[in-house]
Amino acid sequence: MTITGALIPFLFTIFIWWFSTGFILWLDRLPPQYFKWIMASSTAVLFAAFVGLYVSGQTSNTASAYCAFTCALLIWAWQEIAFLLGYVTGSRRTPCPEGARGWQRARYAFEALNHHELALLLLFVGVVISSYNSQNMTGFWTFVILWIMRQSAKLNIFFGVLNLNENFLPKHLKYLQTYFRRRSMNYLMPISIISACLIVVPLWSDALIDGPQSFDMVSKTILATLLTLAIIEHLFLVIPLQIEFLWKWGFRQEG
Repeated sequence: MTITGALIPFLFTIFIWWFSTGFILWLDRLPPQYFKWIMASSTAVLFAAFVGLYVSGQTSNTASAYCAFTCALLIWAWQEIAFLLGYVTGSRRTPCPEGARGWQRARYAFEALNHHELALLLLFVGVVISSYNSQNMTGFWTFVILWIMRQSAKLNIFFGVLNLNENFLPKHLKYLQTYFRRRSMNYLMPISIISACLIVVPLWSDALIDGPQSFDMVSKTILATLLTLAIIEHLFLVIPLQIEFLWKWGFRQEG
């Protein structure tokens, strides 16, 4: 087993995940007059990330694995920034009507996010095209993990969890809290966690039996770490412990 060799991609993935989350939170709390410049800059980075994803996909070495992961995370970061700045959210930008229940509430919640969901779909199409016939699929699977686990988190928050993480929303998106539901647990949560564990356990097993610092080991370690972090994020939704302290530096005073 190559536990020591997996340490570098393991720590790299954790750091990039932690730093990118905090940096996006910090950007989205700048004064509104900076928003258009942030959006323009992130869009330029988005196009560069697609190029980087395509180029890194042509080779299968350890450097290309790190590069593909980073490019996929930059692509993902664009939609996070666009959403939190309020540019790409949904056609409904008002609180959930009082008394909405069942499918009606679900429809209202989807309308509050439909533009965001469409953006995710279009970005995924771009990732598929950029990764077509690639030797290195690290970036593709990075985006897939982020997308599936984010959809799972959204559904769990809609159905009801203990920790809604409403502090992650900037003040211009606080209306979205009305679509959340606070409950100790919902039926989807254990399905989400167990399903992810059924994937992450063999992924870790494969990563640790591959050769030290080989492409396969680095790629699988990155993906396994990312999925593990997503599982931990799900767990934090249903345990009485807030995680905002991890990004205290990103929760600056909003402008």
